[in-house]
Amino acid sequence: MSDTGALTELVAHPELCALDKVQQHAPAPVSGHGAYAARDAFDMTWEALAPPAEDPPQPQPVVNLLPREWAELLPHPTFNPAQIAAVPAIVDSDQHVLVVAPTGAGKTPIGMVAALNAHFQGRKAAWLVPQRSLTDELDRDLEIWRRHGLEVVRLSGEFATDIELIKQADVWVSTTEKFESLCRAASMRSALADVGCLIIDEIHLLGDPTRGPILEALLARVREAAAEVRIVGLSATVSNAEAVAEWLHATFVRVSWRPTRLISQLPMIPVSSDRQTERLTRAQLAVRLAQQFTADDGSVLIFCGSKRNVRATALAVAAARGVNTHAIDLDDTEKIRKACEQAGIGLHYRDWPYKHDAERGFRERNLNTLVATSTVAAGVNLPARAVIVRDTQIGLDEMDVSMVLQMFGRAGRVGAGEHQGWAYLITDESERAIWQAKLAAGFTVNSQIRSSLPDHVLAEVVQGRISTRREAEAWWMQTLAYHQGHRRLEPLCDALFFLEEAEYLRLLDGDRDPALRATELGRLTSRLMVSTTTAHSLRRLVFTAPLPPGPDAAEDTLFLVLVEVLAELQQTPSSEQARAAAATILQANGHLELIGASTAYTRGGLAAPPGLAPGDFAMALLLMVANSPRAFRSSGRFISGIPIETMFPIFNEAERYLYWLGAQGTLGTLHPWAVITSGDLARRIRWRQCGAPRGSGRLLWMLEQMATGPRAADLVPQLWRAASRRNVTRPDWHATVQPVGCQLPDEKYTALLRERVTDAVLVTHEDLITFHLATGQQASVWNGSSFAHHPGNGDEQSVPYPSPLPDDPTSGQCGAAVFSRRGDGIGTGWLAAYHGYSIES
Repeated sequence: MSDTGALTELVAHPELCALDKVQQHAPAPVSGHGAYAARDAFDMTWEALAPPAEDPPQPQPVVNLLPREWAELLPHPTFNPAQIAAVPAIVDSDQHVLVVAPTGAGKTPIGMVAALNAHFQGRKAAWLVPQRSLTDELDRDLEIWRRHGLEVVRLSGEFATDIELIKQADVWVSTTEKFESLCRAASMRSALADVGCLIIDEIHLLGDPTRGPILEALLARVREAAAEVRIVGLSATVSNAEAVAEWLHATFVRVSWRPTRLISQLPMIPVSSDRQTERLTRAQLAVRLAQQFTADDGSVLIFCGSKRNVRATALAVAAARGVNTHAIDLDDTEKIRKACEQAGIGLHYRDWPYKHDAERGFRERNLNTLVATSTVAAGVNLPARAVIVRDTQIGLDEMDVSMVLQMFGRAGRVGAGEHQGWAYLITDESERAIWQAKLAAGFTVNSQIRSSLPDHVLAEVVQGRISTRREAEAWWMQTLAYHQGHRRLEPLCDALFFLEEAEYLRLLDGDRDPALRATELGRLTSRLMVSTTTAHSLRRLVFTAPLPPGPDAAEDTLFLVLVEVLAELQQTPSSEQARAAAATILQANGHLELIGASTAYTRGGLAAPPGLAPGDFAMALLLMVANSPRAFRSSGRFISGIPIETMFPIFNEAERYLYWLGAQGTLGTLHPWAVITSGDLARRIRWRQCGAPRGSGRLLWMLEQMATGPRAADLVPQLWRAASRRNVTRPDWHATVQPVGCQLPDEKYTALLRERVTDAVLVTHEDLITFHLATGQQASVWNGSSFAHHPGNGDEQSVPYPSPLPDDPTSGQCGAAVFSRRGDGIGTGWLAAYHGYSIES
């Protein structure tokens, strides 16, 4: 560059990283797309380093912009320049507001102002965040409100809260998914009507393929109702923010001020056709970069694209600091933790059992390095001097540019005394120019709702916001997809056609505007928030499966269907130790007592050694829960050689869909064998730490009802142990005195006893079945695969078995089952194995 005033061209030269010891020749200048990308990246860096065009406004006391009684509810006595720009837009009008400001600019106090504004107007505020880990952070930030008498409740999958407490609360801190599930609950309608402000943290996740559709459907529902619910969106990474604000009809506030200077670079590694070599090279470069900052008492965040890469990189950093990691297996959680803590390193990902300790240690600077997946990329207050993004992929998918920008935003945060930050994205030669261009362009929010449109159309019908086809078309016109140019109605028509074909909706005849009505199956599916398309595939396969001859075959059939349909269950662990353990468990069909030293896996598969086909790993875990439940009573980190944390995603997904199958008893939409078996399995998986055997589902169901939601995680195991000590193995006791630990008032406990199907009478004859059912209970009778549904009316009824289907090899296998609306169920024949379990089992 010249200091004479003359124009100087910038020429981009590629340079391999220092890990490539021998460079054969000097690289030629980059041309074409790569040169433009390098130029744009240079411009972005140059602008970041340039001094501001004018001095930013000085901090102002909170009381200059807000009433004095608000000041004691905010974390700082002054507002910074970003907050000074945003707060007036929130307090001076009732319009929706979209605030886009750099990471670290202090968006949380802006959200607090929006919530307080609603509170002092006598309305509730709902603060939505994309991840459970962010509810931890925000819950801590709002502790000051609790001390001043405000009721703050936390809603996420890990924290169930009593419905009455939710209704009484002033502020809800919730994941988007949890809040949407509340919107679908009829019992919450009145409380939702009191919500005056909806604060959306990380609103750019509208463009996320997974979370975006739920958020878009929610905002499409309320964006036109500013007088009823005000939207305040907060984001750091939106390049088309003006378009999003236009869709929301929101006041747009863009803030460029950032409290720290951020310098980003894209260090490059050679392209390698060997994935193991590439992973090793990325880890080595991450270690070298981290050493530059930790040697100067700096802190470093290293982001990896998988849990395995987190563990491998953390061990590599520890080894570089002199810790002996040579004999540590990547699946040995305890040894990894001890070695890394010895070196001042923490690990963080969803299933890491010590993630909260790692957060605390890094925040307090007892650990100077944190190696994590994207779980701490957005919103969590874990600033560092340097951020290193090791991988450009998350699993097999390319990392989104918004995710990288969020990760970069962790660098150099002023709250930790880091006034300048460095951010690195490690790329190879083939992708560096692409990432330069992406980062220079920023993240563009594009609607993702069409990928799961049937789910959201169904939810709107169930909630009563869509009742006709024209209203469905009007709703579609409120979506971001429509605003961004997707004006054709074919996606909506396809969604409605699918929902009718799958029996989630009924289209009633109308002159020109057919009415839409959700079926009971549709209501159930929407309430449980399972995918309509996935659930339909699952139900179709179960429905067409032959009638199993017994419970073992029934459970195997359900597991096989689950691993075929659910993508989450088709993952294979990368650890050879975990694969070998799963193969051995499969060979023993989940019976751990049968495993011997010479047991080997012989089914074959795609991966080696030993071979595991997609779904085999999940199959091994599910069989282990079904056939060796006592193994899960252990408090250790491994079960039969498999780390417990690797099991959580599989069990959570399997339980959700088994619960959906098991809840269809009173609907008559599924053969009773599948309903009863699924209901039992779902609860045995959910409460696997009890070591519950086959037939325990009904008792666990009863204990869930008595524990109620908020304390179920603690009370159900306690109630289970107490019942086992007293030889109570089924919910068929007639005690009028509540067991110790029951949370129900007397009248609800009595109603629960009355609603069981224990007293239902099932008498089978050659061609008739007689039963006596209470109103609300349902009976199903079958002959092979053919079954019929009969509602109870309080009187004795006798009905014939259905006529067998032609060519049905299972015809002649007759039986009956009875179900309650709450989820209890019993059946004849081999289904009696699920009435209760014996102490010997």
